[in-house]
Amino acid sequence: MTDILSRRYRKSPNLVFRQIADEYVLVPIHQDVADMEAVYTLDGVGAYIWELLDGQRDGYAILELIIEEYNVESEQALNDLVEFLEQLNSIDGISPLGEEDGK
Repeated sequence: MTDILSRRYRKSPNLVFRQIADEYVLVPIHQDVADMEAVYTLDGVGAYIWELLDGQRDGYAILELIIEEYNVESEQALNDLVEFLEQLNSIDGISPLGEEDGK
């Protein structure tokens, strides 16, 4: 199995990211209609990670940026990032880019 951090990811076009006041949300869009029953709230770190998922950086590059930005222990950042990526993957919020995508 490929290491989740060794991959680059594409954000799902079926999710819209918005900041509303001090909250960050991901809203699923189905046939141009927002599914308000399945809104996902992100904390500041989650929003930061979402913004970094640009298809250019792999998980290790994102991990380094998190450690630098939030001055957190690398093991804690690693565990949290892996868990977050797994959660996004489980809701089809991201998909890994493969060789055919120009890696």
